[in-house]
Amino acid sequence: MGGRDREKPPPNTSRDLPTSRVQSVLHVGFLAPMPTELRPIVRAASLRPDRFDKCVVYRGRVGTATAVAAKTGIGTRAAARAAEHLLDSEPLDHLIVVGIAGGVGPAVAIGDLVVPELVIDGASGQTYAPAPLAGLPARGLLETSDEFVVGPERVTRLAARGVIAVDMETASIAAVCVRRKCPWSVVRAISDRVGELPIDILGLVKPDGSPNLRAVVRYLVIHPGRLPVLLALARDSGRAARAAARAAVRACVELSRSEP
Repeated sequence: MGGRDREKPPPNTSRDLPTSRVQSVLHVGFLAPMPTELRPIVRAASLRPDRFDKCVVYRGRVGTATAVAAKTGIGTRAAARAAEHLLDSEPLDHLIVVGIAGGVGPAVAIGDLVVPELVIDGASGQTYAPAPLAGLPARGLLETSDEFVVGPERVTRLAARGVIAVDMETASIAAVCVRRKCPWSVVRAISDRVGELPIDILGLVKPDGSPNLRAVVRYLVIHPGRLPVLLALARDSGRAARAAARAAVRACVELSRSEP
């Protein structure tokens, strides 16, 4: 970032504002599991990188709100740790989980936005109600689980309960936000259909969500016929991540407008 004043980003968190203005400026956080889900947020909101407490975050303004975005990594434990760290580090007024999800049942198609009425912790059954977002009507249920592989019978049971999408992070972030009394919301988009991907595909990414290129090469050597599947997944995941990011940033603008 350089050492000259003109190269430093302007102050853009509520911590940097005069005391008399702190209460009037909304500070929103975005959390995304993987780099491929975080980058579209950074671009859509024109955020800039900043190193804070040994972590890289991205900062800027969205509407009249200040914003910070960070990556969680994959899975419930990583997501909970990231949420705790962000809330310890930032005076957030609202946190939005953004990214992709697996679609369940005929109510959703690839690319559809998912703004659920409730989020379910698949392990405990605990439910969490997201804060509503203007312009994004809520529908259906989102279930969070560390279980990546879901068989046909499980898919049928999920759909029968009204679950339209699954992910591996949101419920654990919601639990942290509820405990810390921070309003939270979630905007996901469908990248694939649950139960239709090869069982071993999760091993192609590292725990932080970045691609494991060596694993990808080995995988394609063993399964060359699956290259079209991986290319289609990359295409659909990219489109879904961009759709979720754009919707989340628009929602953040509306949140900032609703502040007194």
